Amino acid sequence: MRFPETDAERAWTAVLGVGLVALVGGSVVFPDRVYGGFVWHYFWGPVYADAHSAACTVWDGGARTLLYENARCATASGIVAEPGYTLVSEVGYALTLVFMLTGVVFLIRRLGVGEEYSFLYALFPFTLFGGALRVVEDANDTGASALHYPLNAFLISPVIYFTVFALTLVALLLAVWLARAEYAASYERPLFAFGAGFLALTLAYLCALVVVDPAVSFHPVFTVLTYAIALGVTAADYWLLTRYAPGALSGTGVAGAVVIFGHVIDGASNVLALDFGQELGLPYDLTPKHPVNQFIVEFTRGTLPASVTETIGAAWPFLLVKIVAATFVVSLFDRRMYEENPRYTVLLLVAVLAVGLGPGTRDMLRATFGV
Repeated sequence: MRFPETDAERAWTAVLGVGLVALVGGSVVFPDRVYGGFVWHYFWGPVYADAHSAACTVWDGGARTLLYENARCATASGIVAEPGYTLVSEVGYALTLVFMLTGVVFLIRRLGVGEEYSFLYALFPFTLFGGALRVVEDANDTGASALHYPLNAFLISPVIYFTVFALTLVALLLAVWLARAEYAASYERPLFAFGAGFLALTLAYLCALVVVDPAVSFHPVFTVLTYAIALGVTAADYWLLTRYAPGALSGTGVAGAVVIFGHVIDGASNVLALDFGQELGLPYDLTPKHPVNQFIVEFTRGTLPASVTETIGAAWPFLLVKIVAATFVVSLFDRRMYEENPRYTVLLLVAVLAVGLGPGTRDMLRATFGV
């Protein structure tokens, strides 16, 4: 079925065009202020430094300098960008995500898909794939991988989001074609199969690195424990909700439990990798990769006595935050919301799942492969 272009679609396209013109035009006219001070400082600079395994990169009138010592970064003149996330970049990613989600709604509406929660289940392996693909770049820092700049930049945030999105979009279009050509009973099964295939190839690559790279090791206990904890916590949470607050899952049902499971994966993997890495076989505990994780760990260490954090760790509040936050967000998706706009509701749930399960899978596999 062909849908006429709506005013909302025209407005979305116009906003996209204006935004691109503002960024590109501003970067050309005011390169130091717009590109250097904003795009480079908060977005591309961290990617560039991360891709070169540098402590930071410095922008000075168009010249880019990579520095590999934190002390030199602290005293460098110019615009300094360090690997990782900042509050500005995370807000920018969040706003971009919401905006792009709207565009995806228009797309899946024209494809005639995404009205059922089966769409979320079909995309589940893609969220795992995104986290696993990011670990390929983490392992790339060990030196044995053949990926170098600029190829490895496609695996670093935020570029990796576009990489995974492009692959997912291609897979979705192929799955819809297979269903319409009657090669498949529905588009969900081939879509799930494509995601599972991408994930399998990525895990196979990581397993190959275990053989060829002495710096990459294999500690399956992290994956086993993470999934065991996540399954147990999610099952308990689901039972409590269905028994004492059935309205919380009235709009999502099992799909809501899947979303909660994804965020518990994130919380559990952080607790195991950050606090018990050495106890479970790693040479050292891993460090948090996101500002929220790091803030919670630092707050816990600054609040509780050292004797307590040395015993039970400092990352466990992050698991509690993920459980409570995911449960609360899922409870907002009531039945009326789904009935009024099923595609947008399902897609929002996919996004909520991705922001938990993607980073959680990355942290889990970082520990599993010792990178």
